[in-house]
Amino acid sequence: MTQVDEHFDPSLVYRPEPVHVEKQQKLRMFDVAHCPDRVVKTYRDMHRNQTVEFVTKKLQDFHMCSRGHMTVMEALQTLNKFIDASDPDVDVPNIYHAFQTAERIRERHPDKEWFQLTGLLHDLGKLLAFFGEPQWAVVGDTFPVGCIPAPSVVFGIDSFEGNPDIEKYNSQLGKYEKNCGLENVLMSWGHDEYLYRVLIYNKCKLPDEALFVIRFHSFYPWHSGGDYMYLCDNRDLELLQWVQEFNEFDLYSKTDDQPDLDVLMPYYRSLVDKFCPGQLRW
Repeated sequence: MTQVDEHFDPSLVYRPEPVHVEKQQKLRMFDVAHCPDRVVKTYRDMHRNQTVEFVTKKLQDFHMCSRGHMTVMEALQTLNKFIDASDPDVDVPNIYHAFQTAERIRERHPDKEWFQLTGLLHDLGKLLAFFGEPQWAVVGDTFPVGCIPAPSVVFGIDSFEGNPDIEKYNSQLGKYEKNCGLENVLMSWGHDEYLYRVLIYNKCKLPDEALFVIRFHSFYPWHSGGDYMYLCDNRDLELLQWVQEFNEFDLYSKTDDQPDLDVLMPYYRSLVDKFCPGQLRW
């Protein structure tokens, strides 16, 4: 497993959608106009290199989940080494954000154990960084490959300069049919898609709503920007509400008070044992 000294998630720094800018300003004064160079570089590398060919290869490379064996709790402990250094609202290991998100959901939905666990699990796909994947293939906002980028994609279509798919799939639908459903769309490779496939491979007992949230929670151009609706089927539109509600807990759960992990661990371990027991293949 690759040792990683510093990780940052540029998607937490730059959100072009007005709804997120407004909420971030209410949360903490924050100027998105002066985006750090490393964030720009991460997205430019992402937009240049995330192609149909690249995503297809990654799906093949990781489909057997052969990178290691860990329980969910062991995976969370690994994320203790993962700090989103460019997130202006948090400078603690990613595991604290996981518990903060889960606890916010638990406050609002004390009866929905699956939703609470989704909050705890949602960023575990960032283990990709420890398996040697570059930042642009781990973090950041996701988008469909195989069609022209929508207007709300971070930094716009100009940031896709050098991506061969822009000419090959140079229309709104690209290689897809209208309302084909997101299930049939290739998303850019990153921690969302990876964790979704890990959970499926290990036959975890989470409901469809949880798996959908995990798979598409970084798809900001869709669930917050309102783009790509032409690719959605009725199921996507029905489940969209869960992604949007989850996003509220995910982005705005950062607080100055760090959760007491020793106190919370037994409760969440019981949820893990119920929905994702034992050693998982990663």
